[in-house]
Amino acid sequence: MTTPVLAELSVEADEPRRTATVTLTVGADEPVFAGHYPHFAIFPGVCLVDCVVRGADRTIPDPGLELCGVDSARFLTAVFPGDEVRIELSWRPLGDDWRCAAELSTARGPAAVVRLRYRVTR
Repeated sequence: MTTPVLAELSVEADEPRRTATVTLTVGADEPVFAGHYPHFAIFPGVCLVDCVVRGADRTIPDPGLELCGVDSARFLTAVFPGDEVRIELSWRPLGDDWRCAAELSTARGPAAVVRLRYRVTR
């Protein structure tokens, strides 16, 4: 998967992979900061969603699942260069699909809530 984010993700998942914790540190050298609020860098929300998708893809509880949509994304506070972002993921069946719910936070508190939908493709 191609990503605009340089930050490496650290992922710790439980077994049977129904919950996971993803952490990353937002570096000041992220290319997405160029032109995004010059002189007051804010990590774009779409990059937070990208990090959730990357973390979810590494913790899929069933290899036959594929991302089919972002059900919702709500941004609560800004994420700045140097912030460590913690993403708590939880997976649950949702009818014929699966939902991956993510709660993102920094040292300042909640940063975002994202809901992804995955579909069985096999």
